[in-house]
Amino acid sequence: MPSHRTCAIHQPNLFPRLSTLAKLYAADVWVVLDDVQFNMRDYQHRTRLLSPDAKQEQWLSLPVHRPFGRSTRINEALLLDQAKSARRTSELVRQYYGHCRQWSALRPIVDAVAAEIQLSNYLVDATELSTRLLLEQMGWRGRIVRSSTFAVRQERSTRLADLAAAVGAREYLCGTGGARYLDKTDFRKQRIAVQYVRLPEASALHEHKPASGLWWLAAVSWSDLRGLFWEDVAGMVV
Repeated sequence: MPSHRTCAIHQPNLFPRLSTLAKLYAADVWVVLDDVQFNMRDYQHRTRLLSPDAKQEQWLSLPVHRPFGRSTRINEALLLDQAKSARRTSELVRQYYGHCRQWSALRPIVDAVAAEIQLSNYLVDATELSTRLLLEQMGWRGRIVRSSTFAVRQERSTRLADLAAAVGAREYLCGTGGARYLDKTDFRKQRIAVQYVRLPEASALHEHKPASGLWWLAAVSWSDLRGLFWEDVAGMVV
């Protein structure tokens, strides 16, 4: 397996926030953390839509069935009311962003995700696709693998270190959430450096952090966003 310089490990989200997309964009490999517990209160099956003028917001949620109750893993969560969910996804996103400057670029992405919602039984297929297509729209050309394809140890930090090693990473990009529990010792043992990803100190980025990345990318291209907030991708890694 070829060696990759950096990897990010993140649960699949529906049309992720800009902070998540930026972290994944900075990585050579995205390990989709699909074999951990599904959390109904997280972004795994929903996204926060924000109107272009930032005056209105609402959740776009995909109804799911947890076949194993609270112990259901992300890759086990099943989509419900698929035709209705697909239609609502297309209509609601178009309602919010259909008149925005970048809509012509986003529309095929939204249509593809809606089609996946209707065709696939599994939530993870639709959410991973929504993230991948947005990353590709941003110009990302990295590699995507799922954590469930690797045999790794299960303790939190150890699992992440094992996954980073499994894809040949020499650097692991850690977000603010993971920084709270990460044990660098597990990474040092495998000679993997840990780099922390921070948002630039721009009020708009923090004020609208919960919003879907669609809100940003519907109005402004990724190259413009990079020029506005980051001199280069490495600028957010500290």
